[in-house]
Amino acid sequence: MSTENLPQSPEQPPRKPRVAVVFGGRSSEHGISVVTAGAVLKAIDRTKYDVLPIGITREGRWALTADEPDRMAITDRRTPEVEDVAESGEGGVVLPLDPGNREVVVSEPGSVPKALGEVDVVFPVLHGPYGEDGTLQGLLELSGVPYVGAGVLASAVGQDKEYMKRVFTSFGLKVGPYVVIRPREWERDESAARRKIVDFAGEHGWPLFVKPARAGSSIGITKVDDLSGLDEAIAEAQRHDPKILVEAAVVGREIECGVLEFEDGPRASVPAEIPPPDAHAYYDFEAKYIDSTPGIVPAPLTPEETAEVQRLAVEAFEAASCEGLVRADFFLTDEGFVINEINTLPGFTPISMYPQMWQASGIGYPELVDRLIQAALRRSTGLR
Repeated sequence: MSTENLPQSPEQPPRKPRVAVVFGGRSSEHGISVVTAGAVLKAIDRTKYDVLPIGITREGRWALTADEPDRMAITDRRTPEVEDVAESGEGGVVLPLDPGNREVVVSEPGSVPKALGEVDVVFPVLHGPYGEDGTLQGLLELSGVPYVGAGVLASAVGQDKEYMKRVFTSFGLKVGPYVVIRPREWERDESAARRKIVDFAGEHGWPLFVKPARAGSSIGITKVDDLSGLDEAIAEAQRHDPKILVEAAVVGREIECGVLEFEDGPRASVPAEIPPPDAHAYYDFEAKYIDSTPGIVPAPLTPEETAEVQRLAVEAFEAASCEGLVRADFFLTDEGFVINEINTLPGFTPISMYPQMWQASGIGYPELVDRLIQAALRRSTGLR
């Protein structure tokens, strides 16, 4: 029998890639991560991607959240919480650990677990430990799910300021003087550890910057002008990380540069300059996010200085084996550029310096988000 006149089934349109935006987390940068997620959710092209927002509470519960970016903004100088947008106060979202199955499941007490569909790529916007440091990246590698940003090693190196500096030094990048106090040193002999810092100050002078070794957004950092403020600064840093880093002040202009992965490799943005904030001792968390201290984009540098900092930013990206994106922070001194640190998941709100630098380079925020997702979809998980 001829099938010519039988009704034909319309072809199913291809499924849009599904992006899970994962945010919040257990670190002290929880709130700004929620703000970043709101900006990313607003920017993702919904005609091109399906979106699944997943928040991680401060206690570590993975929660399905409302797709309502306007509720994820700073209000009255207060950063939002995942609990503010979680669809339920109980249960949780579970990622598969079988690389052959990318289906996400949500479970509630007393209910049958419900499948939320497959996830094609994760866009993690978690800052600090338990998100930016390779832990989440390791979980996603086990699950076989591609993700935006650096892999396990690069994420860990980018989070630990000591090993970051060691890697940079080994690749010939210039770093400022620093000393590290590890937890066992402090536990074994507090006075010897403190004396190590005092001796460092005697060699390099005051002020010093006392930092958690594995935190970001300038949280837990204290500028110490003399010996009287040292113990309080150590205690503040150790509230965030038992391992602390002490840096000598570097006299120079603060210059930042963004790096983005294109199809043909990483490229650098125009750089920005961070002027000393009027109401703050240095460019701390409140200056960045609450008071929104403006940077100068592009930085007023000579063409030679601009080319040099762009070259160094890409070198830092490659030295740490980064992928996706990096913000590289430098000091421009009388002797040239000194690299301070990189951020593998930098501040990513529209007012953050990384998106601003790319905006000035001709790539707006929605295109930036799209390029990062596309770069993640091009990569496989596992060794590469």
